[in-house]
Amino acid sequence: MTIDKARELLQTQVSMGGGYNRNGAKLILAEIDKFHGQSAVDQLINDLELESKFGFKMGEKIIV
Repeated sequence: MTIDKARELLQTQVSMGGGYNRNGAKLILAEIDKFHGQSAVDQLINDLELESKFGFKMGEKIIV
């Protein structure tokens, strides 16, 4: 998955909010970590303010 596609999907998850969408966002971030690394995950967390929306912290390993 490209980072741009992940950003698009994460924006959808953020717009809907809720626990199920947090799990969806977690899966997307895990996929990005696998192919692009932690720095790409951290950038998405920062850009989309995922810490305040879903509680993801920069530097935190996403485990599914």
